[in-house]
Amino acid sequence: MNDSLKETVKGKYAEAARMVQAGKAGSCCTSEGCFGACNYTPEETAGLPRELLRASLGCGNPTALADLKEGEVVLDLGSGAGLDVLLSARRVGPKGKAYGLDMTDEMLALAEEYRRRSGLTNVEFLKGDMENIPLPDNNVDIIISNCVINLAADKARVFKEAFRVLKPGGRLAVSDMVWRREMPTRLRQNIELWAGCVAGALTDTEYHRLLEEAGFVDVELEVTRVFDRTDLLEGFLSGEMKKELASYIGSLASAFIRARKPERAG
Repeated sequence: MNDSLKETVKGKYAEAARMVQAGKAGSCCTSEGCFGACNYTPEETAGLPRELLRASLGCGNPTALADLKEGEVVLDLGSGAGLDVLLSARRVGPKGKAYGLDMTDEMLALAEEYRRRSGLTNVEFLKGDMENIPLPDNNVDIIISNCVINLAADKARVFKEAFRVLKPGGRLAVSDMVWRREMPTRLRQNIELWAGCVAGALTDTEYHRLLEEAGFVDVELEVTRVFDRTDLLEGFLSGEMKKELASYIGSLASAFIRARKPERAG
């Protein structure tokens, strides 16, 4: 499923980038686009291109969660059009650095355009995937991500890679989708649901376990919104699959997840 899943996700986000270029909004998590831009205050986004807000496909605001400090190096996994990268670059200042990692050419092109228009110079966008982060060991102070880790086929590998590139004492602060009970295998294997940020989401207990197995400590998970019937079913499937998904209303949520790499990683 890995290769076909990756191509499906690439295609979905390439189309989202084209929608933004056409003056429309897209969203990973709902057909109404009620996530993304509404997670940010006008003060945070002042001075950034207005179209960049329409390109925000997340389910939270990891830059508010991350407690970024001047001079830090930040990496955004699945950075899309670059909103969280540019916000992070502002907060870490010219002595800091903000990297964005994405595998979709169309999103990277959007991000480069918004970077140019923002005037920020402490930003670099990288092409690649989360399972093989193109940065050296012990390189970044904090990793953020916004509704993207759920899309990865090998999440254990993502967390191990995140642990590798973090400096000792580095932090992970992500917004993501989580299930509060296990889904049946039939739903888990549906690529359309996976690309829609539904089928690939870990359970809260799995998230905690995989982070600890990767070496992280001080793992915290805070549910921020439980998805209702409209959120979960609008725009997804029809017939028997939709009926089966309906029985899971109230079980899918967005969450803030925090963790830390020990000062002395074993």
